[in-house]
Amino acid sequence: MDMGEDLMDAVGPAFSRLGRSVALNAQKPISRRDLTRTRVLQIAYDAAERADHDITVGDIAERLAVDPSAASRMVSDAISAGYLRRVASQRDGRRTVVELTEAGSAMLADFRQHQREAYEHITRDWPEHERLEFARLLIKYVDALAALPDQKPGADD
Repeated sequence: MDMGEDLMDAVGPAFSRLGRSVALNAQKPISRRDLTRTRVLQIAYDAAERADHDITVGDIAERLAVDPSAASRMVSDAISAGYLRRVASQRDGRRTVVELTEAGSAMLADFRQHQREAYEHITRDWPEHERLEFARLLIKYVDALAALPDQKPGADD
């Protein structure tokens, strides 16, 4: 087997070993609750960036692949913490949507800085060109993953 084949065979197990919270806790710990909050806040942020889309609890449930009641608890927690607020949709006043508050935007910015610091810490012994190339390829991979058609469990049943 050649080196390329060995690398390709090792990718899946490497992803299995990759613990998102472990990587982010490389220098200073982040609670599981804050990890969940940031996932919800990122979805709300992405929707706001696309200005053509309101975000509902149902949308959050779908994007996180959790049931609506779990998403509702996550959103309620973020609202209680002051990171999100419920508002009437500007497109359809009968719908309730969620949006980031200033505190939510600040928390998300702090988390992004923490992510960067964690990445820089983990790759601190790498040559700069490898750090940048890995970052570029990881972003490319995640973007390609996001572009895949929705894969709903049982869709082919």
